[in-house]
Amino acid sequence: MPNPGSPKSMSQAQQNNPMPMPKGTMIGMFAVLAIMMVVMSFRMEIGGALNVVFKGIDFGGRFPVLTLVIAGLIMITLSTVIRSYMTDFIAQTRNQQIQSGFNKEMRKARLENNLFKLKKLQEMQPSMMAKSMETQTKMMKTMPITMVIIIPIYAWVWYFLETTVPDNLLWIHIPWVPMVDGVYILNSLWVMPMWIVVYTMISLPIGQLENRFVRYVMLRKRLKELDRVECASR
Repeated sequence: MPNPGSPKSMSQAQQNNPMPMPKGTMIGMFAVLAIMMVVMSFRMEIGGALNVVFKGIDFGGRFPVLTLVIAGLIMITLSTVIRSYMTDFIAQTRNQQIQSGFNKEMRKARLENNLFKLKKLQEMQPSMMAKSMETQTKMMKTMPITMVIIIPIYAWVWYFLETTVPDNLLWIHIPWVPMVDGVYILNSLWVMPMWIVVYTMISLPIGQLENRFVRYVMLRKRLKELDRVECASR
């Protein structure tokens, strides 16, 4: 009989208790793919329609990188706010703490070679995985809604670079490409356009900061509401 704490035993336990992909997650993934296909098929038309809204940040095509920064700020802010209002941060934080405590106990039992405790924890593992999967499913349900905001903005940026920015301003300097003349932003890096790489590099750190700030504000607000309810019930 293999040691309950061994990798072989853990692998056997996962094979005996497979976690199927939830239906909601599959629907969310198909919805995101459908939105991407529709928007990318009509990106110029969608970008042209959105240009009425975003024309104020194109600066006549003179500052394409600044336009990318502002578009990234708008995209990240909208998606973060929408996702925050659809997420129960109290339940999410509680599940993360439970999962962290469970993993800590599992490591401790493995180091102490406590076979009895390891066996008990392994029996609890399927339910812990189910809770983790439930949290991921709830996050996936918000993805199609945020994609409705994000992907059209990508279409507008594409439209902006193709129709508004003069060709001589599409050359930018990128730190990892030491070229005197810079890089043509409409060129591709492998299969991805260079402008998407730049846009993503701008958006990701801003998104992480905004997500943490909004999560902190929403969590504090929710905790204050719970405190008021608790005080009123006394």
